[in-house]
Amino acid sequence: MNELHEALRDNVRMLGQSLGHTMEADLGDQFLDTIEHIRQRARQARHDADSDASELIQALQGLKDDELLPVARAFTQFLNLANIAEEHHRVRRWLRSDAHLPGDDSVQKLIVRLQQQGLDNQTIADQLATMDIDLVLTAHPTEVNRRTLIRKYDEVAHCLRQQDDGQHIEHRLHELVNQIWHTSEIRQQRPTPVEEARWGFAVIENSLWQAVPDFLRRLDEQLTASTGLRLPLEAAPVRFASWMGGDRDGNPNVTAVVTTEVLLLSRWMAADLYERDIDRLRSELSMHRCSAELRAVVGDDKEPYRALLGQVRKRLRQTKAWIQSELDGHPVEAEGVYCKDNELLEPLLLCHRSLCESGMRIIAEGPLEDSIRRAACFGLSLVRLDIRQNSDRHAEVMQELVQFYDLGDYSSWNEQERQVFLLRELRSRRPLISSHWQPSASVQEVLDTCRVIATASPQALGSYVISMASQPSDVLAVILLLRDMGMKHNIRVVPLFETLDDLKGARDCIAALLDIDWYREYCAGHQEVMIGYSDSSKDAGQLAAAWGQYQAQEQLTELCQQRSVRLTLFHGRGGTVGRGGGPSHTAILAQPPGSVAGSLRVTEQGEMIRFKFGIPEIAVRNMELYAGAVLEASLAPGAAPQEEWRTLIAQLTERSLQEYRAVVRQDEQFVPYFRAATPEQELAKLPLGSRPAKRRQDGGVESLRAIPWIFAWTQARLMLPAWLGTDRALNAMVSGDQLPAVQQMYQQWPFFRSNIDMLEMVLAKAAPQLSAYYDQRLVSEELRVLGSSLRERLVAMRDLINQVKRQQTLLVDNPVIRQSIEVRNPYIDPLHYLQAELLYRDRNQPDEALEQALMVTMAGISAGMRNTG
Repeated sequence: MNELHEALRDNVRMLGQSLGHTMEADLGDQFLDTIEHIRQRARQARHDADSDASELIQALQGLKDDELLPVARAFTQFLNLANIAEEHHRVRRWLRSDAHLPGDDSVQKLIVRLQQQGLDNQTIADQLATMDIDLVLTAHPTEVNRRTLIRKYDEVAHCLRQQDDGQHIEHRLHELVNQIWHTSEIRQQRPTPVEEARWGFAVIENSLWQAVPDFLRRLDEQLTASTGLRLPLEAAPVRFASWMGGDRDGNPNVTAVVTTEVLLLSRWMAADLYERDIDRLRSELSMHRCSAELRAVVGDDKEPYRALLGQVRKRLRQTKAWIQSELDGHPVEAEGVYCKDNELLEPLLLCHRSLCESGMRIIAEGPLEDSIRRAACFGLSLVRLDIRQNSDRHAEVMQELVQFYDLGDYSSWNEQERQVFLLRELRSRRPLISSHWQPSASVQEVLDTCRVIATASPQALGSYVISMASQPSDVLAVILLLRDMGMKHNIRVVPLFETLDDLKGARDCIAALLDIDWYREYCAGHQEVMIGYSDSSKDAGQLAAAWGQYQAQEQLTELCQQRSVRLTLFHGRGGTVGRGGGPSHTAILAQPPGSVAGSLRVTEQGEMIRFKFGIPEIAVRNMELYAGAVLEASLAPGAAPQEEWRTLIAQLTERSLQEYRAVVRQDEQFVPYFRAATPEQELAKLPLGSRPAKRRQDGGVESLRAIPWIFAWTQARLMLPAWLGTDRALNAMVSGDQLPAVQQMYQQWPFFRSNIDMLEMVLAKAAPQLSAYYDQRLVSEELRVLGSSLRERLVAMRDLINQVKRQQTLLVDNPVIRQSIEVRNPYIDPLHYLQAELLYRDRNQPDEALEQALMVTMAGISAGMRNTG
């Protein structure tokens, strides 16, 4: 392993030197000396106990205006290049540590443990084959890097792989570093929803298209080695869905027209990728011997496989041509177009059966199986598109309709009155919407979206998610609108419970929904519910929200078991701890017993998509972790928490909720402090994604989206959303006589352990001394008292975590993350001090050049911290 770490250091050194030579050629050796002087002062401030940051601050404050942007860019690009080296190192470590021999967290080792617990081979194989893990790619604006630069970073990673194989790549690598340096880090404008969707498709094309068959092949091998049973070719335990182009909640840029375009583009990309596969297969499957079944389809052709695949290629080309005509606005007849997934899958399976029957199984198990597994996973639509809209928008439609028919005031009706009306209309054979009705523009957009969904292929759609849903009528209203627009199949309509109060009411809402006979028939014994992590954490604080989510899932699981309804929980997790982030497999195993049961949906957001799925080898690894965790949680769930633990966690979270809201909601100084001490106001200038940063432009913290809320605190390194409230609550227990009980909970309860471990990671990334400098430079004397108090609480929180974990310092048991943070700090710290200086100058004398440099520091800090919101 020392050899591997040395290889990582060599990569970082080589990339850093290349960047240094590039900067020297562009800006001269004096600039390079300035960068090195700043880096050394930052390193000294971190590692010399007798030193402070005064020399570093002095060096940064001495920069001329025209030096601010280049300095910010220098440290930002070094961090980006270091990230590439580290990601490549993860791949290298995985490949060289006997990757094809099962590790402790491999599916094969898990299967052995399940066998030892008494589970038979067939049960294990059936569970793997029928498992339904849906990874939902979302366009939440947390990917700071431009797509242009991401492509260059990917090429750098490719060069590092080539170098490991003994190729000489120095010139190409230096060329790429030059390209990166001479490309602006910041987009000139926000990406459109369609551009965001294209980026999602690119991740599939460049990584997942290869990773999915590799993952399934490894899963099949591990299952066979452990049980002697095979994973069916058509099995797709992991699939992908998307919110890009479908999530319109609070985003006026996602319209019905956009959704139509994204649905078409997704199908076109799928057809194009399959066409490339078929071309390769036709070049390889030149054999003449075939089964009678295949011969009956292709006739006397001398090359039967090529003949059949030629028919497939022709239909794929017809499909692409038809989609293109729709996109161009000149639709043509849909002749020969693929419409159903099995139309593509069947001829591939026929080729496979024929080869096996003809004694050519080794050929069948080559690229053909990869194409079959892709078709089973991605289908004709590549990803299934979810739709998300706020319940208020559906109620607005009903309000206008009810007024048009002079039936009263829908907004003032109680829940029972709404249900009576909606169910009457759902049972009616006549249309609800009259051709004489003239809806408002806002309502018309909702209706247009429903029409697009109603006419789309069922296999192209995932779920219809309703945010801020709290009553059965919220679900019934959506079904009514979709049916009135002509929808023939029953799409999953999914209430999203986001705030703490919503989570507490989730069981009663779903129970009332399942009490409705009409709806029980509609849902056909399967209910999906989405749990929101981001807004509940912002509403209640991290720990209180996590316990609220846990309890809601427990109650929903129990309810659906009682009603003989299969429950799928959809976890709206973000990349950061404040938004439900953290290691996915750990989070799954920490769910309430019985709540996974073979199916799981989870969002993969923003920059986490690239970190987890942007490189094929890492994507395979992450899919294996998901599959293993869901298999274990389904077949061998942990025990329910002891009653003593429930009592303790209830006390802990009740106190943490009070302490959190006492600051965030009740302290009049908090919002002014938040806006002064962080770049929250300036974040709106950073063109991250297509969504506005606020739901309302005139609101306070409650109107701020969860992502910029956490982004702002991360930039200032106080990391407040992850620990505020928990600190005082935990202290009350630890300073009393309950420390042993808390330590026992940490040791024996996966839910509590995963929350403490994630909190520890965040606290290790926090930097009170940096937060103090933001205060010194940006905050009034009156407000600094609050900042000082918060930092004291942060430091005390670290000590509490160490007591709970029986350790002296943070991350003792996770040296890889600890080292990664320590190595980065000397490069991130200058960006923080520079950002505070830029915020000061920009707030006092705004300037476009200052804003550009400020945005680069935001991007650099995000790169260094490995997450944003």
